[in-house]
Amino acid sequence: KAAGDAVFGGSLNGDGTLLVRVTGTGESGYLAQVMRLVSEAQQEKSRAEVLSDKVARWLFYAAVAAGAASFAAWLAVTGEEGVALERMVTVLVIACPHALGLAIPLVAARSTSIGARNGLLVRRRRALETVPKADMAMFDKTGTLTEGDFRVVELSVLPSDSTSEASSASAPVLDSTSALAIMAALEASSSHPLAAGIVRAATERGVRPAPVRDVRALAGIGVQGVLDDGSHALVASARHLDDQGIPYDRDAFARLSARGLAVSYLVVNGAARAVVAQGDQVKPSAREAVAQLKARGVAPVMLTGDNERAARAVARTLGIDEFHAGLLPQDKGRLVRQRRAAGDVVVMVGDGINDAPALAQADVGVAIGAGTDVAIDSADVVLVKSDPADIVRLLDLGASTSRKVKQNLWWGAGYNIVAIPLAAGVLAPVGIVLSPVVGAILMSLSTVIVAANALTLKA
Repeated sequence: KAAGDAVFGGSLNGDGTLLVRVTGTGESGYLAQVMRLVSEAQQEKSRAEVLSDKVARWLFYAAVAAGAASFAAWLAVTGEEGVALERMVTVLVIACPHALGLAIPLVAARSTSIGARNGLLVRRRRALETVPKADMAMFDKTGTLTEGDFRVVELSVLPSDSTSEASSASAPVLDSTSALAIMAALEASSSHPLAAGIVRAATERGVRPAPVRDVRALAGIGVQGVLDDGSHALVASARHLDDQGIPYDRDAFARLSARGLAVSYLVVNGAARAVVAQGDQVKPSAREAVAQLKARGVAPVMLTGDNERAARAVARTLGIDEFHAGLLPQDKGRLVRQRRAAGDVVVMVGDGINDAPALAQADVGVAIGAGTDVAIDSADVVLVKSDPADIVRLLDLGASTSRKVKQNLWWGAGYNIVAIPLAAGVLAPVGIVLSPVVGAILMSLSTVIVAANALTLKA
């Protein structure tokens, strides 16, 4: 895309930065999107609904066969065509698969509506069948378990290494203000919470972003660009510096990360020139959500691209026993695949671009409503309130939905198992014979019972 080109709603930007002027709204509005997601979820068929459709189809053939058999049997026994025809009609009327055909759609429509009212947008109904079987809930840390509202706690300029070719005379001379200006310019177009914290710090301190060009987001690494003097600048994590062999003060890093701070570095022409440490707050409901998951036998696991010390501090606060730090997007996806391959049913909860691969590969992908469009598009369920406690509510809704589905299936199938032989006249020797009118009443009653049972589903 170039200046002046049209960009359609729903397009995804890649690595570069893009400034877009909105010229039209409507279907892209929040309410319209909620209505669309609920509508799509109600139209999609779950596995149980597909099964009930198949059973209803076979029930039709069974009813026709039973009706024909009863006609032949009564005609042979009584020799009266009227009596035989009455038995066949009663069988066909009473075996109408209305109840079985409505058993699942009514529950599905009810559950998705309840979910939407409680901030759970179910994009794929099969997720409600799968989530009660969850063995493990994997959480992204930043913005999911924590507020994602980072504040700059420390910012310091690092001394340049005069012996390093990377820090030659062409590299700009930096102080804390100019370093913050460069970082704010690079992070201005990023949606990552760490980027927002840096931009906020620059705004609060009255620092104008430095001129940069060719800004590109590097997934799982940071953001890079080119300064006016041709220097290459990058904001990245300590892991990237380790991977590239870029020296930095490891003692200072250990001190900052031990406090649970997220540490980022400004790298200019291959040399670490500044370090910024930001603090984040754990969401108030996150600890209780983790405790409830444990009580239900669902193991909570935290995944993050942050350093291990910061991750350990958050995990300890939340009571999470297993965590994985310093992860790239592909690492999160790999961990999800490994756990699924080991036989675990995995629920993945995340909010960022880095979480999209893992969300797509999990048994159930859950996106935080305040997250990126990429994450939401990759998920099966969206938590509108961005509240970790809603994961527990999702488990409850899934369990209630599965219970109602089983009840309706048993009623729909069990009713026909009992009613068809009665309609055929198996109890005629003891004086019990159903008329077509009674058969029609029983058939209607079975449908009413299935509908009423679906309506008793609660949030």
